[in-house]
Amino acid sequence: MKTTRLHKILLLVSLAAIFAGCSFAPKYSLPKVETPAAFKENSGTNNTDTNIWQAARPSDDMVRSNWWVVFNDTNLDYLEQQVAISNQNIVVAFDQYRVAHEMVREAQAEYFPTLTGNPGVSRQRTYTGGGLTLRNPNVTVYDLPLDGTWQPDLWGKVRNTVRSSAGQAQASAADLENTRLTAQTELASDYFQLQGQDTLIKLFDDTVVAYSNSLKLTQILFKTGIDSDQDVAQAETQLETTEAQGTNLRILRAQLEHAIAVLIGRPPETLSLPQFPEIARPPRIPPGLPSQLLQRRPDIAAAERAVYAANAEIGVARAAFFPNVTLSASGGFESPTTASLFHWGSRVWSIGATASQPLFNAGLPPALIQYRAAYESSVAQYRQTVLSAFQGVEDNLVSLRVLKTQIQQQDLAVQSSQKYLDLAIYRYKLGIDSYLNVITAQTTLLSNRQTLLSLHTQEMTSSIQLIEDLGGGWDTSQLPKD
Repeated sequence: MKTTRLHKILLLVSLAAIFAGCSFAPKYSLPKVETPAAFKENSGTNNTDTNIWQAARPSDDMVRSNWWVVFNDTNLDYLEQQVAISNQNIVVAFDQYRVAHEMVREAQAEYFPTLTGNPGVSRQRTYTGGGLTLRNPNVTVYDLPLDGTWQPDLWGKVRNTVRSSAGQAQASAADLENTRLTAQTELASDYFQLQGQDTLIKLFDDTVVAYSNSLKLTQILFKTGIDSDQDVAQAETQLETTEAQGTNLRILRAQLEHAIAVLIGRPPETLSLPQFPEIARPPRIPPGLPSQLLQRRPDIAAAERAVYAANAEIGVARAAFFPNVTLSASGGFESPTTASLFHWGSRVWSIGATASQPLFNAGLPPALIQYRAAYESSVAQYRQTVLSAFQGVEDNLVSLRVLKTQIQQQDLAVQSSQKYLDLAIYRYKLGIDSYLNVITAQTTLLSNRQTLLSLHTQEMTSSIQLIEDLGGGWDTSQLPKD
């Protein structure tokens, strides 16, 4: 009899192990997106120099992880290292990943049985009705039980929960890398904008010196009776206006320095960067192929892992339609005295199984629809992220191409403006033209030089943005294997 009961229980466990291979999650496949063979700006369609973005060797066609070293700037190297350590947004993202990682461990615990020990001692009174008289109706009972329960994963609910949690953890890890990359590129952008602002401040300082010399010239000519007091007043106005404009430039310079301090996790008053004489020039940045963005962009990886997790959640929802089987067993010792508690005759045990089947639950069908809708939404978000990535790369490739040409054109405009000013000053000294022509030429030169510096700054920030759009040297192989 006992053998027959044991065989039934073993049969039930065997069936549970067989059905444990079932899973109701749809077979996962990477959502399809249309990937062009090459970037539009890299194909030569809109680029007279078709080789401008092609690498000399295959190994060159990659942005490295410590991408900022290509700028050969020790100050930038130090600041970027501090971002990875002290930026508070990165700290928050890292803690969020830790939580997601532990959720995987919690889900994996459902694979195993639950064991509980519940030792106890109780005092109870024995029934004395019916005229019976007992010498000692009060009895002490000592218990030392060990209970175990296990729900075999018949329909893949636990496995799909683990898969979903693992996908979410990987998405969180990719979000962490995306936060890190955003902070790094934001710092580099602020850093080179600060360089550009320093160069602009130097331009205005030099211009103030030049205008001061022009004012002295008009004052000398006025004293000799060659010039008028009106020209002196014009020179004074121009000098004072330029001084005020140069003073105003220091506001943005300070704000950029403050922003850099916050990015490296420091109070603004604790960071002072040196004055930069000129802005750096951008390095060559190989964009590679559009298909590589699917592996190199952490935001795309995060979106793809979210699709994976949503797909597994469908299997969790489907499993709710099927019965849950719980296997339970308990064993231990029970005795009225501690002396006989561990005797063989004091042993007690039980073993059994229960099954529960939802018969009616109006909430389950809508819930399944909800999970399907969540999956479709995550697919759409993934595809939109990929499209936005393509757009970002194309935008900055065309920006750099056009800026290169525009900078060359603007440099010629600066040279022409300088020639115009030299001629205006020469003719003014000869008394041919009034000082108003000199002021016009000086204003034109200053404006053109400002524009040229602005273009150089824009070229640097576009280079930084392109590096971010290319993933900053990150790769999906760096994702945790949860």
